[in-house]
Amino acid sequence: MASEQNGLPQRVMYVEDDPDIRAIAEIALQDVGGFTAALCESGARALEVAPGFDPELVLLDVMMPGMDGPSTMRALRQLPGLETVPVIFMTARLQRSEIQEYQALGAVGVIPKPFDPMTLSEQIAEILTRARTCL
Repeated sequence: MASEQNGLPQRVMYVEDDPDIRAIAEIALQDVGGFTAALCESGARALEVAPGFDPELVLLDVMMPGMDGPSTMRALRQLPGLETVPVIFMTARLQRSEIQEYQALGAVGVIPKPFDPMTLSEQIAEILTRARTCL
């Protein structure tokens, strides 16, 4: 699914503290979606990995110990070259006010958890397409 022809990113960084969800996401992103994925167990680890991985998209769990998703996003935005990388939050908390808060932070979208590993890459494509048409 991921290819430069369709405008989808190649390198996706997924930040999730739950190892089971990370394992499912790895399959969903790499095997099903065709992305090159870096999986990080914390916001702090994402800050270490991001400069060398140079993600074209960041998927962020909202609720994590230590640095939560919004804090991680703000910290990533401070790194050179990551100021404008699209961020999609992934969360089970889908209150309208929370979604608006994530979008106000600069996220391009929110994917509900639990996510379907077979359609995750399609959800990403839809969000990125919608974000591009709103610019």
